[in-house]
Amino acid sequence: MDRIAVLKSYLEKTPDDSFLKHALALEYLKLHEENKAIRLFEELLAHDPDYIGSYYHWGKALVKTGDTQKALAIFQKGIEIARKLKDTHAAAELQQAEDDLL
Repeated sequence: MDRIAVLKSYLEKTPDDSFLKHALALEYLKLHEENKAIRLFEELLAHDPDYIGSYYHWGKALVKTGDTQKALAIFQKGIEIARKLKDTHAAAELQQAEDDLL
């Protein structure tokens, strides 16, 4: 069974598991299936907006699809959440990603 199939089978049992959704989205990114990854990141962060690690990858996936304006908005939202959570490392990474687009 490939990783995507395994992750999907786990998600059938625990559909709200943020870690599994994030991991599945990353697998899609490895296959250059950005749109599938983007949908998962959207779903994940709608349910669990404090899952800070997904903002960076969601934004980068959006950049790859050419949607830089939405990517900027996602990076900014991630920075806001990271600061709220006092996660300075994540805030700095997201700030750098935003700066790279400006």
